[in-house]
Amino acid sequence: MGIKRLFSTMASLLVGMVVHAQTYQVPVSEAHEKMQTGKYQPTWESLRQHATPEWFRDAKFGIWAHWGPQCVEGSGDWMARSLYIEGSREYQWHLKHYGHPSEVGFKDILPLFKAERWDPDKLVERYKRCGAKYFFVLGNHHDNYDLWDSKYQPWNSKNIGPQRDILDEWAKAAKKHGLPLGISFHADHAWTWYEPAQRYDVNGNMAGVYYDGRLTKADGKGKWWEGYDPQQLYAQNHPMSDRSWANNRIHAQWGWENGACTPSQEYVTNFYDRTLDAINRYQPDLIYFDDTVLPFHPISDCGLKITTHFYNKNPNAVVFGKILDQQQRKAITWDVERGAPNEIIPEPWQTCNCIGGWHYNTSIYENGRYKNAATVVKQLVDIVSKNGNLLLNIPLRADGTYDEKEAKVLDDLEAWMTSNGESIFGTRPWHVFGEGPVAESDIKLQAQGFNDGQYGNMNSKDIRFNQTRQYLYVTAMGWPEDGRMVVKSLSKGNPYIKKSISSAYLLGFGKLKAKQTAEGLVIDLPKEQVNEIAPVIRIKK
Repeated sequence: MGIKRLFSTMASLLVGMVVHAQTYQVPVSEAHEKMQTGKYQPTWESLRQHATPEWFRDAKFGIWAHWGPQCVEGSGDWMARSLYIEGSREYQWHLKHYGHPSEVGFKDILPLFKAERWDPDKLVERYKRCGAKYFFVLGNHHDNYDLWDSKYQPWNSKNIGPQRDILDEWAKAAKKHGLPLGISFHADHAWTWYEPAQRYDVNGNMAGVYYDGRLTKADGKGKWWEGYDPQQLYAQNHPMSDRSWANNRIHAQWGWENGACTPSQEYVTNFYDRTLDAINRYQPDLIYFDDTVLPFHPISDCGLKITTHFYNKNPNAVVFGKILDQQQRKAITWDVERGAPNEIIPEPWQTCNCIGGWHYNTSIYENGRYKNAATVVKQLVDIVSKNGNLLLNIPLRADGTYDEKEAKVLDDLEAWMTSNGESIFGTRPWHVFGEGPVAESDIKLQAQGFNDGQYGNMNSKDIRFNQTRQYLYVTAMGWPEDGRMVVKSLSKGNPYIKKSISSAYLLGFGKLKAKQTAEGLVIDLPKEQVNEIAPVIRIKK
């Protein structure tokens, strides 16, 4: 045996010893689904060998269909939890339209999810025209309903509701249009997320009558759901978490600490089995976990084993997790929800955001509260300047369509991307990400992110940079009223570009004169705006 082979063998043995030495409170079982072996082992040390692939860094922009049965009532995200919170808006709406949650719960909403106007091919084609370079779909949400013909969850879209394999049809559409496919999995949190379904009203005529979260298979005799076990959906055959009646307590327990009831091995393994089932069937390129770090971290090896399986199957795969430390960001890709850091991040990362609510919300539509295309573009440009990607959700109604106000956002987004997309795709950060009031502000992340409101007031004085080998792109977050861009970072004698700059190219228009002064690079823009959102200047390096 050669010396290199000897050291390689010893290293493999040591890695194996580390894997087997690690103990977990709730270890996952591989009795049904075997983790694929290969280059990677289910340890952080091993997974750090995997780098976020260049195709993802080039892509920059994806669109997400965060769509499932919680869209039926049109009352917004988390409605399957909130309908069990007495007095909440969702509770009141559900009570008025469907009945009391002791008699009609979320399980009874599932058959109303019909997807009767859903055309995945048409939707994916539309998203691609808007500039999407990858496409994400919901595999399951916290409501614990699988949007495919699931082997391990009978409460799924093939059995109940549309009676269609939603993931299969999405996957075929993505493949047809040449977009990498992403699947998001959120159902690991159903264990605590559904705990309000164990409650009862405190006030009124139904006070003390338990909601349907405690029902069992035996209770279904003679009902439409006879033969189905509600506990496979609600997963509430366990004690409630510490202070579970405090409605916001779940946020402090998202990472399974601070008194969350410990999930059973059966529950953890079921999530593992379902996720591997979807990976093996639909061959995604990206997986999103709505988790602090990974599913069931740090009490189980479930998330590490799923990631290992995925990386060993697909060397160019991407896995997202939230609230990652510096070492974890080298193993999986950091996702920031509804926000962004205000600096260049060395490793590639992603913001997930939405023009409205995560699930379709009729009140957002009626009150005109969607983000417009200008807001989306400015956030995209800002994120890209910091080495990030934007994954944008366009909420669909229960029938599988978007409304006319969302169509306007897509139309305007397509118009800007058609002329200016070259300044986004395939680019990398410059020496500095930007200049101006927002760039110079001390903007902090809040938990998973949740700071995008602080980026909402960007204007023409806020400028962002990114580059290719040949060009520097300079984007103002609005058209200056006096028609003049002044780029301080490109002033005469700046440390970044040594050559003098006497001209610039406005995308969608043509060549412009430019003059370097001690104040900055001064560019006089044409009197007529070439787009309605933001001017993009291209400078040859």
